[in-house]
Amino acid sequence: PSLMSHPLCHPQLEGLCSFLQLSVCPEPFLGRFCRWLLALTPDLSYTSAAILAEQLFLRRVLSLTQPPSRHLMAALASFCSKYSQPFCRVVVAAVLQEPREGAEQTKLVCELVEDCLEPHCVQLVLSQVLEMPLSEKLLRVVQAVLGQQVREAPCPQEVLPPELLDLLVLTLCRQASAFATSLDYAKLVTAMLTMYQSQVS
Repeated sequence: PSLMSHPLCHPQLEGLCSFLQLSVCPEPFLGRFCRWLLALTPDLSYTSAAILAEQLFLRRVLSLTQPPSRHLMAALASFCSKYSQPFCRVVVAAVLQEPREGAEQTKLVCELVEDCLEPHCVQLVLSQVLEMPLSEKLLRVVQAVLGQQVREAPCPQEVLPPELLDLLVLTLCRQASAFATSLDYAKLVTAMLTMYQSQVS
């Protein structure tokens, strides 16, 4: 535990991950390893958790060509239950920035948004999306974000903070011409108009 949490030990942690071949370890072991991580005291530092997110999940997620196994999903849910912010900064960001459509990766991110990530990390995912040009892939992620926030918020007006809502509306308006024939875009705009009637004109 002291090795994992000490800020000066990150090179050693990267070397340990490489030595243990965590990026290619069997998926049943992955779940057990994540449960062990959750039991560590003190908690991992942000940087240590980010290193482990990259070593444990990045290659697996980016290489998905079919739905993830139950072992991988259990490991992801376990890790995200405590370290969802570094996971989003490392793994989710890589999926969002990937130029390929990545159907399985997009489905996975949407599932994590809907079922695993804390609301503040869901908002982090949305802010990451809005830093790049929208695509059909990213539109589906935004839909998942809105759906999750509606379920978590006590009333529709509190779904998104005002500054994030303003940025989302501005982004949708600026890029509207690129999605003139997009069904996903039309669904998203309809959802926005329904949820934010008083804020969107």
